Amino acid sequence: MMFKGTGVALVTPFKKDQSVDFDALRKLVDFTIDGGVDFLVALGTTAETPTLTKAEKLEVLDCILKHNNKRKPVVLGLGSNNTQELLESLSHYPMQDVDGILSVVPYYNKPSQEGLFQHFSALAEATDKPIILYNVPGRTVANMLPATTLRLANKYKHIVAIKEASGNMAQCMELVQGAPDHFAVLSGDDNLIVPQLSIGFHGVISVAANSFPVDFCAMVNAGIQEDFVTARKLHYKLLKGIDLLFAEGNPTGVKYVLHKSGLMENVLRLPLIAASESLSQQLDQYLNA
Repeated sequence: MMFKGTGVALVTPFKKDQSVDFDALRKLVDFTIDGGVDFLVALGTTAETPTLTKAEKLEVLDCILKHNNKRKPVVLGLGSNNTQELLESLSHYPMQDVDGILSVVPYYNKPSQEGLFQHFSALAEATDKPIILYNVPGRTVANMLPATTLRLANKYKHIVAIKEASGNMAQCMELVQGAPDHFAVLSGDDNLIVPQLSIGFHGVISVAANSFPVDFCAMVNAGIQEDFVTARKLHYKLLKGIDLLFAEGNPTGVKYVLHKSGLMENVLRLPLIAASESLSQQLDQYLNA
């Protein structure tokens, strides 16, 4: 399996003038790699990608690739609810320099299961890069069912994983039970990763690994090694913090914690805004504890 363990969905730091802070982004790459992550995800939703210009997206990816310097695999977030636009975007990025693609279920359109199959089939026919599917019905509305996911995994050997963020444990178990040998089932729910590892998940693409990489990676590694005594202790150490990270949207909480750590400014782009005074106080209490 190409992708397992802890992947981190990197945030995009901004300066107070709203421009991209590339120095802070390089610090974040080092911070997460030093913390133990297994691979980096560039330009996912956590990166506030919908608010980045095309030029900024290329600059952010270039910064991550160059500073990473092949220390860890890099996955490029590349999704759209317009299939043709998604295929055309393949030519806009230096695909030869990335190790895989993370592609989200088309959002807003609410395609059928057959429509989802044909959408991802079109992507798989257009590239030989390893593809990680991303199912997150809380954001996209459409839920890609296990039968559709497994149909894709069995047809295309370079569809190598899914980031499953349905939160439906019955659906998760169906994916694990039916997955072919080359196909990894990864979590998209930071607060569920320990129970998901216990049912056979192979890792996670995490938001919280931006903020708490050492403990989070240790938790995932313990779970993979079936040391659930250690994993459970770390799970309950992190659980309140993870819940607070998402309390006012993503990456609102993450950026506050990283600001308190001295890694970046606490700046987001509209329509997202910085943490409220109430959330800031709760995060301070958690961090101090």
